[in-house]
Amino acid sequence: MSNLTVDSEAAIRLLVFIFALILLAVLEHFFPRRPLKHSKVQRWLNNFGISAFNTLVTRLLIPIAAVGAAIFAAEQNLGLLNLINLPGWLGIVAFLLVFDLTIYFQHRLFHAIPVLWRLHRMHHTDMDYDVSTGNRFHPLSILISSAIKLALIFVMGPLPVAVIAAEVLLNATSMFNHSNLKIGLGLEKVLRYFVVTPDMHRVHHSSNPAEHSNNFGFNFPWWDKFFGSYKDQPELGHEKMEIGIRGFSSTDSIGLGKLLLQPLKNDTE
Repeated sequence: MSNLTVDSEAAIRLLVFIFALILLAVLEHFFPRRPLKHSKVQRWLNNFGISAFNTLVTRLLIPIAAVGAAIFAAEQNLGLLNLINLPGWLGIVAFLLVFDLTIYFQHRLFHAIPVLWRLHRMHHTDMDYDVSTGNRFHPLSILISSAIKLALIFVMGPLPVAVIAAEVLLNATSMFNHSNLKIGLGLEKVLRYFVVTPDMHRVHHSSNPAEHSNNFGFNFPWWDKFFGSYKDQPELGHEKMEIGIRGFSSTDSIGLGKLLLQPLKNDTE
């Protein structure tokens, strides 16, 4: 059963990724929140190209998958959840919450520490905002994030199914909250109690530093509200707000080579 779980992890994640991508791409095409200003073809080639490159690099440099780490932790009786007698469902819920809280603080660190910000900044230099933006990260930031996740798995000792659920949820909600999807204001207000919405996270991609220093959450919206990093709306409104990082033009965000070398470029902030 463990081998089946490890072998199935990549397939499960890929199937959910394809389903979420197609669904959100269709929805944001018919119900766009903002008009796109730049070539969608170029941006999608860039964003999904860097995502595919990241997957290859991670597989080569971090051969132990997250689920494999969870199975190893269970076999060696490592981690808090392997030492206490919690019902399986409660252990899954506990890991999902701690996992998401860890990603929240990781995100804040990537903004607070200059060398990490240079890596993470590439995600923010996308000049438009749609479902592809949720897959645009520098490979070094992905490797650091993968190492943090592995460390958390060894500390927590979650069930393999909890790890799969956390990874699938993170990827799907990242594409959802980066989508250019227009949601009715009433529904959007309700959704914000349970999940980070596109309007909520779009504030984080504002070119205004005072705005992109807020709304760090990916899955659950509670951490931003609890830790004082929540901003309800952008000052200029979602239609007029500027997306990106000041000092970076659209030409800085085109081509795999330029994206990989962006951490070496100084910005104006």
